[in-house]
Amino acid sequence: MQIYDIMLMDKWTEIKAAYQVARLGTVSAAAEVLGVHRATVIRHIDALEAELGGTLFHRHNTGYTATEAGRDLLRVAQATEEQFSQLVGRTRSRAIDISGELIVTAHEYMAPLLLPALHRFQRENRRTMIKVIASPVLLKLEYGEAHIAVRSGSRPEQPDNIVQPFMDLRLGLYAHNSYISEHGKPDVQADFGDHRFVCWETSNSTFPFSHWLAKNIPAGNKVLITASQSVAEQSILEGMGIGFYPEPYAKQHSDLVQVMPPRPEWLVPLWLVTHVDLHRTAKVQAFLRILKAGVG
Repeated sequence: MQIYDIMLMDKWTEIKAAYQVARLGTVSAAAEVLGVHRATVIRHIDALEAELGGTLFHRHNTGYTATEAGRDLLRVAQATEEQFSQLVGRTRSRAIDISGELIVTAHEYMAPLLLPALHRFQRENRRTMIKVIASPVLLKLEYGEAHIAVRSGSRPEQPDNIVQPFMDLRLGLYAHNSYISEHGKPDVQADFGDHRFVCWETSNSTFPFSHWLAKNIPAGNKVLITASQSVAEQSILEGMGIGFYPEPYAKQHSDLVQVMPPRPEWLVPLWLVTHVDLHRTAKVQAFLRILKAGVG
């Protein structure tokens, strides 16, 4: 039993996966219960077998059956699982004291959308400190670099992450009052050839509105091109030209004129991403509840 005591401390994630496979009989069923990709479950079982130097399961076309070594390990896992469930029940019956650091990461462009929720979270949990990493870099949630990530574009597919829809960011074409006074307002898209545009363009952009600009606005009508969305937005506010502006941010500027309302093909989907090992922690769940409540 001593080897299992050591492994329980160091390999509990892998042991949980093996326990669910033994209980349910298939990798797919275990993956669904655990909320991970089936490849992750297989990887955990392979790691355990390599650690033990033996086989935990007989593989069949219809599923998995535990070997004697597997049954021995899984008896320990089951007892631990039951003890943990009892602990969870006792803990939930008490008031949860949330403290420590909450790390949230999002593209700098998206981060302001989170500020009302972050404010409420900290107000309700005074013993927390919030760290916001506003960066386009995709941090590694599996290494604890962040608790929650807000990502844009197509649905993230990392196997060990839990992904939930957050919101669709609506963008329209806007111009400043000063631009409209000097150049007029185009009535239809056919009039765009007589107007000036500020463009956010990057070599690897996945945002649909940037592709629309590249396809529909001639190079001669682009008076400013930048890889920085904040620079593009400030240029629009300076009256340099027409450009895309997020609807939530545009509403904060009474001097912006909507040239064309948001279109479905310009929507930018936003996703909430958490790692499976941190998803159910009280801190993460408390912040997710506030986000989903639509604070803002």
